[in-house]
Amino acid sequence: MALRIASRSSALALWQANTVGAMLGCEYEIIEVATTGDTHTEMSISELGSIGAFAKEIQIAVLNGEADIAVHSAKDLPSQTPEGLELVCVPLRGDVRDVLIGSMLDDLPYGAVVGTGAQRRRAQLAALRPDLQFKELRGNIDTRLDKASDFDAIVLSAAALQRLGREARITEILPLHVMLPQVGQGALAVETRSDDEAMKELLSAINNSDAYRCVIAERSFLETLGGGCSIPCGAFATPIDSKIVWLRALLSEPRGRQIARVEQQGDDPVALGRDVAREILDNKGGAEIMEMVS
Repeated sequence: MALRIASRSSALALWQANTVGAMLGCEYEIIEVATTGDTHTEMSISELGSIGAFAKEIQIAVLNGEADIAVHSAKDLPSQTPEGLELVCVPLRGDVRDVLIGSMLDDLPYGAVVGTGAQRRRAQLAALRPDLQFKELRGNIDTRLDKASDFDAIVLSAAALQRLGREARITEILPLHVMLPQVGQGALAVETRSDDEAMKELLSAINNSDAYRCVIAERSFLETLGGGCSIPCGAFATPIDSKIVWLRALLSEPRGRQIARVEQQGDDPVALGRDVAREILDNKGGAEIMEMVS
């Protein structure tokens, strides 16, 4: 019987699902699932909040036995995995950086309007350019590209454009010291049922251990903060060697007027993410920032 892969129906999501299927090297079919985030396009990303708006229905499909595995953009996953599911595989991580389309950052005029729905992106850009204005930008990658002319610039992820062959549209790749990415950005994440040992063994063959450790550290940071993908925080972990992970993270006030930054290294990804979050919350003013964004 063909492996059933649950996925969103966007071009990028289908690229991800097909990539995982090809990596597994077995017969598969894609079960396309409409998520809350796909159907409620009138709502902003911040309004959708931390409810797993682009993942919940896909996760339910696996829990209900309608699919064997779920393939997500790791950045779309809520910080806590639902009971009965397990994040067992991060098979691939691409470019984690964000990009500008339409203008270089230094070339944006005073008071320029930037299109992005992400509070994280808004806060970090506003910290550098308090004059900038921001307006909501929703939709799949091609929809957002089609709307680019309505703004002075828009912000997208490099990996999404590269995977869809749209990298020619990139005007500037923002370096990590300018824009720290969202937790899990650029990574694929594969979930299956916690009790499906055969499926977990199958997926272990394509897991990238370095990418997995790094995504787990970033997710532990987000879970400890107690927020979802809508709060203005960023994190990026990189492997130092086969054991040590280096995690950089930040939490920002929505307009970037106060940003708490921490970086640490550790050999336990879960503990590392937790320790970085606690340092931000307890010693860097993060608790006060969380009150502003909650």
